[in-house]
Amino acid sequence: MTHPLPSLRSDGTVIRGSAVRLEHVSARMSDDISRPNILEDISLSLPVSSFTTIIGPSGSGKSTLLRVIAGLLQPQAGTVGILGGTPAEARRNRQIGFVFQDPTLLPWRSVLENVRLPLEIRTSSPRTTAHYSPVELLELVGLQGRQNAMPHELSGGMRQRVAIARALVCKPDIILMDEPFGALDEITRDKLNGEVLRIWQETGATIIFVTHSISEAVRLGERVLVLRANPGRIERIVDIDLPRRATADDCETQTFMAYVSMLRRLLETC
Repeated sequence: MTHPLPSLRSDGTVIRGSAVRLEHVSARMSDDISRPNILEDISLSLPVSSFTTIIGPSGSGKSTLLRVIAGLLQPQAGTVGILGGTPAEARRNRQIGFVFQDPTLLPWRSVLENVRLPLEIRTSSPRTTAHYSPVELLELVGLQGRQNAMPHELSGGMRQRVAIARALVCKPDIILMDEPFGALDEITRDKLNGEVLRIWQETGATIIFVTHSISEAVRLGERVLVLRANPGRIERIVDIDLPRRATADDCETQTFMAYVSMLRRLLETC
């Protein structure tokens, strides 16, 4: 697994420019025009192979924004572009992988069978013939030797690693992660933060990661997107100038804590 995901299409052409582009996007959860928008006038451009974290108070539309990018929710206004196409095209071509807070593994399937699941779903797109070996992916996420284990035999952190491997198996160009480590203890969360950074660097995928943790947002993101609530709007995008392989010790530096303090002050006004 040495070639970065988003740098080459399956036909060998190079992907350049923005991985995700939103222009004046507004969205709500129903077609009832009397209901308020969850997102309002969101314009955003994220580069290929970038890592963006999203924070904001409840009601700011963090998860809704991921659903719009993935094409799971249609905006009421504005346009969404994914690698030069539409979200529907990207989803059909399996260019988007999604990791949720709950790993939602099938309990009757082994670890390896859960990772293989997306490969068993038929699609008409020729691009989906390209995929990673599920066994290689389990090694990438640190679960070598556990391929025959059942989900109930795994810790919460291990189950989330399986979910990440499953999201990667079809070589997605973009990985959306919706608070994937929110239910885990702090030590496990720190370890998985390091694993996600390593996977990002090894695969070259564009990652968009929602979190409630300011420290996690600073540690992982090249930039932090701060949303304001009711309706969700972009308050600010903060570029993070830190080593991209930040360890737990790096999170105690003065520079790191200055970013955390600044973002906390921003959130207090949102």
